[in-house]
Amino acid sequence: MAQEQKPLVVVGGPIHPAGIELLENEAHVVIARDLTEEGVIHEAQEAEAILFRIKPPCTERLMASCPKLKVVGRYGVGLDTVDLAAATRLGIAVVHAPGANADSVAEHAVMLMLSCVKKTIAIDRATRRGEWRGAQFRGITELKGATLGIIGVGNVGRRVAHIARGFGMTVLGYDPYVPPDELERREVEPVRELADLLARADIVTCHTPLTPETGHLINERTLARMKDGAIFVNTSRGPVQDERALFEALTRGKLRAAGLDVWEEEPTHVDNPLLNLETVVCTSHMAGLSETANRNIAAGVASEILRVLRGEKPKVLGNPDLWPRLAHLR
Repeated sequence: MAQEQKPLVVVGGPIHPAGIELLENEAHVVIARDLTEEGVIHEAQEAEAILFRIKPPCTERLMASCPKLKVVGRYGVGLDTVDLAAATRLGIAVVHAPGANADSVAEHAVMLMLSCVKKTIAIDRATRRGEWRGAQFRGITELKGATLGIIGVGNVGRRVAHIARGFGMTVLGYDPYVPPDELERREVEPVRELADLLARADIVTCHTPLTPETGHLINERTLARMKDGAIFVNTSRGPVQDERALFEALTRGKLRAAGLDVWEEEPTHVDNPLLNLETVVCTSHMAGLSETANRNIAAGVASEILRVLRGEKPKVLGNPDLWPRLAHLR
């Protein structure tokens, strides 16, 4: 196919070469350099597809300003930066790559748990200062025999459950969108009420999307329901946690430790008081950024974009109610 006959796909920043290679087999690919809304609109006037990374968000104005747009892809698993309702109104398919980085995120979550129970960061710093087997060793525990509470038992949560059971943990799962029998198949004990999970768990880990229901799900009230000395881990979305309440729970000793990969504001400011606590293990929203995960995401979302451009139904459509309209038009 001649270059000028190929559909234009605009990519919002560099992605893994595996995704670019797939797209270039069937499309003309342009990597946007100006990642403001205006910059992407300028690049995408002739585009039939846009692949978004983190910035800019996929707004109604942006999509409406690109007259040939048929599909937008999200380089990742979450769709909280995409205006799904607007895309549906405009007749634009939304695709992503759910599950593509699930192993990476699950392993990262377990790493944060281990770092908290083993006090890895504090001991590393003390050892570098020449402090050998000092007071910082007190309070080290094990995952074996502990109770893990998983909030959100989807692609990531079910993998965390599988790993945790290998450590000999008791695993509870709360997910109002998954039937109890399916939760059992995902290797968790179903818990109907979040309050019950919080009261029973030694470690609570979040694996939920960001929705109106999950915003500040972890707050002063829910933290108060947790066991004294519990550990909190979040590798989902930062706004799921109220960081002020989390800081207070940690400084008062309600929580023993926290492992945080995501933050209410990203990048989180260096003055964030949570960063000053030795009881907090911090990473920079990188749980899903292994080399394998990046390749999987790039290839997965690129393949979905190409399916839509060919007139085929994608395997996972973020706005599934749209497909009957699109299928009728084709």
